[in-house]
Amino acid sequence: MNFSSFLTNLVIPLNLCIVLLLVAAVFFMIRRRKLAFFCAAAGLGWALFWSLPASSLWAGGRLEQLYPYKAASTLPTADAIVVLGGSTANSRHNWFEPYDSARAIPRVDTAALLYRAGRAPLIILSGAALEGSVSEAQIMANALRQQGIPADAMALETQSFTTHENGLYTAAELKRRNIHRILLVTSALHMPRAVAVFNKQGITAIAAPSRPQITVPNSDPRFSFWQPDLRALAASRSIVKEYVGLLVYWIRGWI
Repeated sequence: MNFSSFLTNLVIPLNLCIVLLLVAAVFFMIRRRKLAFFCAAAGLGWALFWSLPASSLWAGGRLEQLYPYKAASTLPTADAIVVLGGSTANSRHNWFEPYDSARAIPRVDTAALLYRAGRAPLIILSGAALEGSVSEAQIMANALRQQGIPADAMALETQSFTTHENGLYTAAELKRRNIHRILLVTSALHMPRAVAVFNKQGITAIAAPSRPQITVPNSDPRFSFWQPDLRALAASRSIVKEYVGLLVYWIRGWI
């Protein structure tokens, strides 16, 4: 596990809450009760903060709105469409609603819309095999073929496990094809870090995010900004991951 992954896993709300409660228990046993109280309160407060939908809407919505969603037909043309592997919050339509496969918004659907709108003649799919032997790139290619996208309009990059590697390996393939201007497809939450990574590689990346997921649900009249919600707490790991990722990538000179 690299430093970025360790730091991300540490500050994920539920994980940090458990760690701080364990530290509090140790302090309590050695009679450092003020420190025990502080650690316990900090851990519970951190988890409570991220369980509130208002926190996700503020912190995650801020990232999503840096590159707002636009319809495929309104985006400029480019030499290629690059799709990054991953599935933010399981591609659910809205973070605060139950998962519904019929309303899911996978990244490949965004890429298919762009291709059919004539925005670019080539789709490059980026992502290694996270589990098993089939890469994310291949899985996305299979999904696009099911939507009628021809195989000769797709190219696969199957080595990358991180956003940095997405940019590094895909940029090499793009430059080999003399392509320097792309439409970049990923989740709206992930887009700020992804665009920065590709720009650092000398690629002009035009953001073409999937629809935002961190929005107030219209279908739930009981929704409350200030009522703790387990879905919000579970999904907050993606928001924390992006902020930690931006910090670590900036420190390492990757963006």
